[in-house]
Amino acid sequence: MEIMENQHQNNQVFDVSLDVPPQGGSKCFDDDGRLKRTGTVWTASAHIITAVIGSGALSLAWATVQLGWIAGPTAVFLFASLTYYTSTLLATSYRSGDPFTGKRNYTYMDAVSANLGGFKVKLCGLVQYVNLFGVAIGYTTASSISMLAIKRSNCFHEKGEKSLCHANSNPYLIAFGIIEIIFSQIPSFDQLGWLSIVSVIMSFTYSTIGLGLGIAKVAETGKIRGSLTGIGIGTVTSTQKLWRSFQALGDIAFANSYSLILIEIQDTIRSPPSESQTMKKASLVSIAVTTLFYLLCGCMGYAAFGDTPPGNLLTGFGFYNPYWMVDIANAAIVIHLIGAYQVYCQPLFAFAEKTAVKKFPNSQFITREIKIPIPGLSPYKLNLFRLVWRTAFVITTTMISMLLPFFHHIVRLPGPLCFWRLTVYFPIEMYIKQKKIPKWSTKWVCLQILNVACHIIAIAAAAGSVAGVVLNLKSYKPCSSDY
Repeated sequence: MEIMENQHQNNQVFDVSLDVPPQGGSKCFDDDGRLKRTGTVWTASAHIITAVIGSGALSLAWATVQLGWIAGPTAVFLFASLTYYTSTLLATSYRSGDPFTGKRNYTYMDAVSANLGGFKVKLCGLVQYVNLFGVAIGYTTASSISMLAIKRSNCFHEKGEKSLCHANSNPYLIAFGIIEIIFSQIPSFDQLGWLSIVSVIMSFTYSTIGLGLGIAKVAETGKIRGSLTGIGIGTVTSTQKLWRSFQALGDIAFANSYSLILIEIQDTIRSPPSESQTMKKASLVSIAVTTLFYLLCGCMGYAAFGDTPPGNLLTGFGFYNPYWMVDIANAAIVIHLIGAYQVYCQPLFAFAEKTAVKKFPNSQFITREIKIPIPGLSPYKLNLFRLVWRTAFVITTTMISMLLPFFHHIVRLPGPLCFWRLTVYFPIEMYIKQKKIPKWSTKWVCLQILNVACHIIAIAAAAGSVAGVVLNLKSYKPCSSDY
């Protein structure tokens, strides 16, 4: 093994946004002195779909139940349109000034710093990285539930659908944590392309299976269930109906959120054409695909189960047979979440490592890399700080998932507000500043109306999410995650 001091000139993890004079780049390097970026509209789309579609697509039947056949699909379409529009605004913030030669902003915080500055930079970092941490825990919990569902599915097949088939998810949480420790050593975002493509294939696999089983259920019963206004008063109280509707809006909004990693994805894209142009195309492709799957899975789940759908069409055992197909779908969910975990965590990893290098530039533990030869491949550069820090992070998220198995409900509390801040507020404010839009002009007023309306919806959705957490606290047992 060869040990060398790494100056991190070309490592994305440790880059800091600097004013670099436009150099036009070269065959090997971009205009900021870094190795040529290789991302395309397809790799960017793969990253977005991996981050966005999630196993939450299979949970949208519950949200559709609360809102009904009219408001449910309408909400999915409106939030998708909102996310696409604001993502195009945010994409223009990747470069400050000229869209082709302006200073690059490598992270969301860099973009906010370059355009807004002050306290808003720290606020952006706090909201973004706390949200990423919460998503990592939620994905850890979701993956263990899918792994456990495979075990229970086989149990139901052997012993009958009315069998209890109880099992503990802790071994599966640990297994997922071990896998993520290994994958977390992928150094930077631009090396995740292959993992995102695999994850996208898996997301299409389980979504298609869920959709197909829903269609089969409707064909079996011979009728489309549900109502225009959703679950009726009587089945739930009027108060429950109100809070559940707010929570459903939050779930749909949060299901479309990827702005917190948009700039980091955009930093992997090659140019020409300009990065913002490619990112806008990738956003259109990915939002179109995810919206189609959301509508199909949400509506078909509602049509199949009416007012009593499982929380998740596959892990909630809305379907028992064919059991092998349910197993394949749940295995696909696990593989997809392995990739999604990394896509969401890479910006957080990079931020911590960049900060460590700035504070301790002479520490060999932080800056030294060990070249490990790999036959037939380029040597792997092992960084000890990266190994220790990322391993500790994965262990922490795994432990919290074991202690608080309902943590994914807790994530719902700040989720809608984070969605508003990162998907709506900051993109609009930076766009106004960049384009120098006059205050009280027609465009400024329209953007502010959109901003305020989304803020109100976010507050209502966060309030509606409180019920889920309170309900789970009543039956909470530490380190107990039996299903």
